[in-house]
Amino acid sequence: MRYLLIILSFLILTIPGMAQPVPAQDENIPFLMTFGKGAETSWGDEDFSQTFFFKVPVEYTKPVYIKIFDPDCGGQHDEVNGVFDTRTTFEIFGGKECWSNLDAQETNPVGNYKSGNLLASKAFTVDDRYDNNWYIFGPFNPTEGEWSDQENGYIFKIIVEGVAGDDGNLYRFFLSTDETTNKPVEGANAFAYEYSFRMHNSADEVSHIYPYIDDRTITVRQSNFDWDRDGYFRIVSVARKEQISSVSNEDDWVVDEFAILEGEKNSSLDFQFIKSKDPVIRNNNVVVNIRNQYNEALKFYVIPIGGVPKYKYSIGVKR
Repeated sequence: MRYLLIILSFLILTIPGMAQPVPAQDENIPFLMTFGKGAETSWGDEDFSQTFFFKVPVEYTKPVYIKIFDPDCGGQHDEVNGVFDTRTTFEIFGGKECWSNLDAQETNPVGNYKSGNLLASKAFTVDDRYDNNWYIFGPFNPTEGEWSDQENGYIFKIIVEGVAGDDGNLYRFFLSTDETTNKPVEGANAFAYEYSFRMHNSADEVSHIYPYIDDRTITVRQSNFDWDRDGYFRIVSVARKEQISSVSNEDDWVVDEFAILEGEKNSSLDFQFIKSKDPVIRNNNVVVNIRNQYNEALKFYVIPIGGVPKYKYSIGVKR
């Protein structure tokens, strides 16, 4: 029965439109990643914390569930450092200032980043019940989230922290209308201000994240951490055919600033991560964020606003 459930889980996750996974299908990212706070940052996690936000559209009024795939730290997917001894907490917040508090929109876990009302929480260590399986939070009434005029919906926040140990916990999220199966919330989305994730081991796989560029943004500054010089970083948009950006070495940050082109405002960029084929670097964990000229962190939507950006030759031409 356990193997049957795993096979069914895989099929649900890989059929387009059958679920709302985070990371999403178009991102092609295997797992999100958080290490225990006792780990060296050279393993790829600079602050041992990750925050994501889920938007439930105003039109949807039924309960929702927030699911964690493989939340325990031990077993098939996670990265061991000696022996598994890591404790990871998952906390869900809603209510006033859950998202709108400026500390919640920052890339470091400082200040009042746990703003809002704590709706649910659970800590995981090694637990075979949840290895390669789900833990389900909910049901939540959408109005338990924070109302946002900007997003035209209610926002929930999930914070993942490695509170002890030194191993890497690899996991995914799912937003669902149903407790027992993954059913999408039509019009929903998820976003973060910083991604901490595991890259593919295969150089044939290209991962993507999609920062949204609003009409206030003139220049952006992308920062990435602990890339291990693993390949290269390409930026594509409706007005940008290809721009190569800087990648970091082990246990350091690199920053690259560039101007926003005509046609890129109010649309998404496509950050593409192309691995090196020689040498092949396995189990590469990386961190990425992006800021505008006001030093404000910008959102990465898992479903890019306006769709996956494709270069349009006519937009890029200047006469």
